[in-house]
Amino acid sequence: MAHKSLVLDSFDEATEPFEIEEFLAAEQQKDLLRFTTAGSVDDGKSTLIGRLLYDSRSIYEDQIKAVTRAHSGDASSIDFAQLTDGLRAEREQGITIDVAYRFFATPKRKFIIADTPGHEQYTRNMVTGASTAELAIVLVDARKGILTQSRRHAFIASLLGIRHVVAVVNKMDLVDFSEEIFAQHQRDLLSLAEKLEIPSLLSIPISALDGDNVVTASERTPWYTGPTLLEHLEAVPIAEQLPQASFRLPIQRVIRPHQHFRGFAGQIASGTVRPGDRIVALPSGQTSRVQSIHTFDGELESAFALQSITLTLEGEIDISRGDLIAHQGKAPQISTEFDASLVWLHAEPFSADKSYLLKHASQTVKAQLQIAQRLSIETFEQQPAHTLALNEIGEATVKTSRRLILDSYRDNRITGSFILIDPTTNATVGAGMVRRAIEESNIVNKPKSGVAILLSQSELVSTVEEQLLRAGEDVVVTHTQKPLVMHTLLQAGLIVLICVQDSAQDKARTEIITLDERGEFSKQFISSNVEAILQGVRQLKQGVERDDRQL
Repeated sequence: MAHKSLVLDSFDEATEPFEIEEFLAAEQQKDLLRFTTAGSVDDGKSTLIGRLLYDSRSIYEDQIKAVTRAHSGDASSIDFAQLTDGLRAEREQGITIDVAYRFFATPKRKFIIADTPGHEQYTRNMVTGASTAELAIVLVDARKGILTQSRRHAFIASLLGIRHVVAVVNKMDLVDFSEEIFAQHQRDLLSLAEKLEIPSLLSIPISALDGDNVVTASERTPWYTGPTLLEHLEAVPIAEQLPQASFRLPIQRVIRPHQHFRGFAGQIASGTVRPGDRIVALPSGQTSRVQSIHTFDGELESAFALQSITLTLEGEIDISRGDLIAHQGKAPQISTEFDASLVWLHAEPFSADKSYLLKHASQTVKAQLQIAQRLSIETFEQQPAHTLALNEIGEATVKTSRRLILDSYRDNRITGSFILIDPTTNATVGAGMVRRAIEESNIVNKPKSGVAILLSQSELVSTVEEQLLRAGEDVVVTHTQKPLVMHTLLQAGLIVLICVQDSAQDKARTEIITLDERGEFSKQFISSNVEAILQGVRQLKQGVERDDRQL
């Protein structure tokens, strides 16, 4: 069944001459909705998006011809999924593998769609596509109901703070547009939304292949009186929290073209700022007032969330890249430790013994993580765990080498999110959402000590250094054994490789030095092979961090 689009009919009936300047001005005034599709494999996500693009007249003729099975030109012969599945492997297998982004517009709003894959092994791609979305479309096959992958995607949508969810019950044509079947799925979806604390969920019965209730209302669902999918997308409120939230400006660059101008540039993460507002620079805590707001188009009287601006302040205060400007009295927390939800994105499982790089806003720091629990997608219950495998979701405690400026993810997506990077491969291995920053007064500071290793073989020094750097450790190689130098390096938590030229040293044993809880040197001897040395270093560092016992 083909449906005629009514989205742009107002343009067809226009009698006034077309003015490009007016058109561009009108386009600039439209707001932008980013949304993602989610659901299990073969639920019809790509077909739905293809139908949405086709019925809203957002597809060029050559694109339609490229995906038309026969040259009849009739909509029923178009393979709508091919409009978004652009990879050769996707077209050959008939599945979505990578995230496909598509732009389209109607007279009321502009849209960016993230078509995400449904297969479990591509869950990480769904996280990527949903991370910037303000609305999620969760598809359910009318014949099968809610499947495990649909539950996983719905949970990730809630985890990422997506406030608006549209539950689309697809393939209604295969169940004869049964009102009873739709009502049962609707009850199950509302129950799932309640468990996941999704504040807004709307269920719509559709047939993506035939176009029922996608752009135009279907005559085959007289019992459904709600909006079509496009009508809802055009009407749903977006970014309603950002302007009202507390002001946050992560600094990306300090602009100083000459001695009379010093500006702090970045994109506003949330809130609104005006000249005269009292601000605080973090983490230094210095205060000032906003003097002026600059953009490429000139000065502004006010600026709001997601605008890229440059602020000048009254008086000179020290601010650099990685700092953050906030309103006084509404500043975020500053801490080196916080609790977070973590989605593991890499084939190599998480290792608690490994140090990762954590990128947060415009800062990159070293981090150690401890997994406390793993989430069961089937029951949404927490299970004790110490590691995460690919696509698993868990709760973790994160400790960083430098203080971070943090909000909870629900309050602010930018200052409440981070990614984990493997320092050896530079691969992104995890994505996290801050749940709670631990106040620095509540952080128990255990005595810290590095490890000094005395090595007499230059080849052994090079091998041990390479292995430790690969594990993400901070390593210093030196020839001095002066007590003051060693004490300072160990207090800093470094691993110190000391090249010893003493021919009398026992080459079968290696001396390792740490600081005890009183700050005095403590010595041990281990076997002089690489694996024994690395194991000894791991045990000593973990022992120092976990408890106060003398080494």
